[in-house]
Amino acid sequence: MSISILEVVSGSPADRAGIQAGWRVEQMNGEPVLDEIDYQALSAVSRVRMELTLPDGKRKSVLLRKEEWEPLGLVLDETALMKPRPCRNHCTFCFIDQMPCRMRDSLYVKDDDWRLSLMMGNYITLTNIDDQEFSRIIRRKASPLYISVHATDPAVRLKLMRNPNADQLMDRLIQLKAHGLQFHTQVVLCPGENDGEVLRKTIQDLRNLVPAALSLAIVPVGLTMHRKGLTPLRPFNAKTAGDLLDFLDPFQERYLREIGTRFVFASDEFYCLSGRKIPEDSFYEGYPQIENGVGMLRLLSEECAAAFEELTPPSGYGRRKLLIPTGVSAFPVIRELAEKYAPEGTTVEVRPIINRFFGESVTVTGLLVGRDLIDSLQGAECDEILISSNMLRENQDCFLDDLTIQDVQDALGKPIRVVSNTGEAFLSALYGLDG
Repeated sequence: MSISILEVVSGSPADRAGIQAGWRVEQMNGEPVLDEIDYQALSAVSRVRMELTLPDGKRKSVLLRKEEWEPLGLVLDETALMKPRPCRNHCTFCFIDQMPCRMRDSLYVKDDDWRLSLMMGNYITLTNIDDQEFSRIIRRKASPLYISVHATDPAVRLKLMRNPNADQLMDRLIQLKAHGLQFHTQVVLCPGENDGEVLRKTIQDLRNLVPAALSLAIVPVGLTMHRKGLTPLRPFNAKTAGDLLDFLDPFQERYLREIGTRFVFASDEFYCLSGRKIPEDSFYEGYPQIENGVGMLRLLSEECAAAFEELTPPSGYGRRKLLIPTGVSAFPVIRELAEKYAPEGTTVEVRPIINRFFGESVTVTGLLVGRDLIDSLQGAECDEILISSNMLRENQDCFLDDLTIQDVQDALGKPIRVVSNTGEAFLSALYGLDG
């Protein structure tokens, strides 16, 4: 396998060595270059021997000398380097299997790629990696990784994930620890499947892998109404969510004393569903699992407080009426923040939106779609609607149902402002400021 060079940065070591765009990289320091991970690892030395193929098919060997961490200066063809590797599991709780039919193809793609875990924090299961590729993870010092555990009991993990390789997880985690690699972990918790004593074993097994195991997030299974023909599963309710928090509390207290970290954290959904207060900022120890929704609402509250201290209210912003649609779970916190920080003369209505698209049991803001907003906000009286950027596809202006912001604005006859999920952005929106 070889990788095409798209561009050579002017003045870089590669440029000084005469390497040109259109050439192909065959090997670096005697090893094949399979992807961006190999390229970065093999180029992080002071002497790099590159084996290249020129456009006419001739081979050329070039020795580059540089500072150890100085970039080589090559832009490689990423389409060949980093095509995401597909998931080979058939998890009973897979959210993508619960998507409505006839949506765009990209929404049904399941990736399970350790390279994206290293570079972007995507969670992986390690079930689609053979021994040779696992050795490459160790050789490339890929750390930290983000690993979906679900259960350390081999039989339970096999049942949940329906992949014959699912029972190899603990052996591989032990190997990662032995080679000095670290990882964050998560459990998608399904009542009656991997909770109770199974969860107790999972927590204890992962705690025994500290300091390689950095943290463990517990997130509730997400169940849509599109589950015809799928394995029956139960959702969490107020009582079972509270029971889970009570179950975790002794582990957190003990581990904080023993190893200086609570180690295991529940996602915000458990607190919202049970009606419990979100813990204070210090509880989350720097928010290592923020992308899993662990402490997201607390961090937003802390950011709002900090932004308010630095805020210079604009003069003459006048009286306004704002409407903030939000998921049912986050509603109490968003309402509290709006009431606390809204400027004088501004009225803010925070409205919880029932998710009709995925089903009422889906209560997070990020899974609300354009049609949900249109159906729920018809006739609303306001000057502006503030929506969380979490509702939109990344770097796009469309919702998961493919309606655009313009579509929703036209249907409601109200201007929409997209607000990033930060306290500063939230306050700026309340005060009508740019940014």
